[in-house]
Amino acid sequence: MSSCLARPLQEVILARQQTQGIVAAFSALAGNNPGTCSPTGENSGRKTQFARTAARSMASDVVPSMVSGLDYLRDPKLFKGMAFSLEERQTLGIHGLLPPRIKTLDEQAENCMRNLRRFQDPLNQYMYMVDLLDRNEKLFYKLLSENTMELMPIVYTPTVGLACQKFGLAFKRPQGLFITIHDKGHVYDVIKNWPESDVRAIVVTDGERILGLGDLGAQGMGIPVGKLALYTALAGIPPHQLLPVTLDVGTNRQELLDDIDYIGVRHKRVTGEAYDEFIDEFMEAVVRRYGQNCLIQFEDFGNHNAFRFLEKYRNKYCTFNDDIQGTASVAVAGVIAALTATNTKLKDHTFLFQGAGEASIGIANLIAMAMEKREGIPFEEALKHIWLKDSKGLIVAGRSSGGISEHKAPFAHEHAEMKELGDIVKELKPTVLIGAAAVPRVFTPEIIRDMASFNDKPVIFALSNPTSQAECTAEEAYIHSDGRAVFASGSPFPTFTGFGKTYEPGQGNNAYIFPGASLAVIAAGIHHISDSVFLSAAEGLADMVTEDDLAVGRLYPPLDNIREISVKIAKKVAEEAYQSGTASTYPEPEDKEAFIRATLYDYNYDKTSALPTLYQWPEEVQKPFH
Repeated sequence: MSSCLARPLQEVILARQQTQGIVAAFSALAGNNPGTCSPTGENSGRKTQFARTAARSMASDVVPSMVSGLDYLRDPKLFKGMAFSLEERQTLGIHGLLPPRIKTLDEQAENCMRNLRRFQDPLNQYMYMVDLLDRNEKLFYKLLSENTMELMPIVYTPTVGLACQKFGLAFKRPQGLFITIHDKGHVYDVIKNWPESDVRAIVVTDGERILGLGDLGAQGMGIPVGKLALYTALAGIPPHQLLPVTLDVGTNRQELLDDIDYIGVRHKRVTGEAYDEFIDEFMEAVVRRYGQNCLIQFEDFGNHNAFRFLEKYRNKYCTFNDDIQGTASVAVAGVIAALTATNTKLKDHTFLFQGAGEASIGIANLIAMAMEKREGIPFEEALKHIWLKDSKGLIVAGRSSGGISEHKAPFAHEHAEMKELGDIVKELKPTVLIGAAAVPRVFTPEIIRDMASFNDKPVIFALSNPTSQAECTAEEAYIHSDGRAVFASGSPFPTFTGFGKTYEPGQGNNAYIFPGASLAVIAAGIHHISDSVFLSAAEGLADMVTEDDLAVGRLYPPLDNIREISVKIAKKVAEEAYQSGTASTYPEPEDKEAFIRATLYDYNYDKTSALPTLYQWPEEVQKPFH
């Protein structure tokens, strides 16, 4: 007989669904229609903001009459491990179902870290963290929030790439929503099955271009799950407000179609009109279910779809593409920090990109915007400082091999055609070399030496991830430049000692940007997200890089302070949103940082009782009737 402690997920959170129904009704009475938000009228604005705040607060509260004692053991959102007090155990009827020792949250966290460190294989560590999330949500986020430097490479890049490849073997229980092309016409019905009703942000992928690993189909679910875990751990966005989604339209990778453990639909990718209609239906269904202000972050779509969806939806929905805009923002933050390290200006540099996909073009455009905003260089003139190389060679005007799409065209300058990166480096003599095309070790020792030969401090960014796809390692960049390279990467690299100093290479991880930017979008009720938001976020991040960081070769602030960084970025983005009139949360908070901090998720449960509040009535009103 199966244990009554192992109820299905749907049954476990039935009580919270009912609670949220009460919240929804309250919000409706307060005038909070999730699909609209009028910035006019002080009274209606106050009711709207009050309803939002109340909904956010109440969504994580428990209605005692709706929850049994066993729910506190079954539901990872309620479970406190061995931290339940003796009074809680006895009152809830779970005394004896837990070991007699009562532990603090800190003691539990220390025990978990010791257990985690016993595993040598990163994939086993990843599975341990997934299991912990399934058991004890708050303990999971405490670990991830307070051990960011150690655990982020496990729950996100680079380990999440391996986890996606093995997702069919590792799948245990629902962590997100799978919607297939065969659900077309019924997407809203599938979305309604998600047991949380107060969803504020969605990360969605179709699995076509997972990191540098290519088409992983439905097994790309690990990416939105990992991304949203960072939303909570790094920016304090409550996890019940987050929804990971995989749109399964098939996969073109034959080895997956032949794999007995593959979890997705077994056919080639559906494309064309049917695919576009499916995506349109998904976007409409999200707004219908969760409202116009629900943030939809596109993640790891193929290049050919990523750009057109961004252009198609950016002015209709609350959406952004992290691969284009988030990557661009964190890369430009590194470039701005490198200006301080090299004592130069943007206009002094020639930028060469290895790759011309969505990441490279996003970075290139944002660099041109930064040059215009910070130094007054006209945008069209700024583009002339930027060169791109794709699989067919240097992108130049009238290239005989073609392949110059609409998004590449602004960077097609007059120049002779060239194929090899090494020859292009020798010819253009770039001051900044950026790789974002997942071509491993393409920055050869010769190329790095060439960069060092005509630059006192060559700026080299190897942004592809996971680590196996990096254009070069930090060690290679330092060794072949005689320790003069200003280096950043997309995946973490260890400290390097040489040339009389110790280098701590900075990881240009999107996690610096997307949690804080998303926190601002949710808190301020931003309808549409412009590129200027990401430029402001980049400038805000670069401003946090200290002289001590630059002294050890780090172009980003330490990741162990990233939650504070996220709040500061959220404040900056929210301030700009109110200045530009794109925020819809009214009345406008006077202290935006305090307002944002009031929305943050609290993973501490040591001082939180699972018991309802008890209080006394006056003695005279309790006397028997005579």
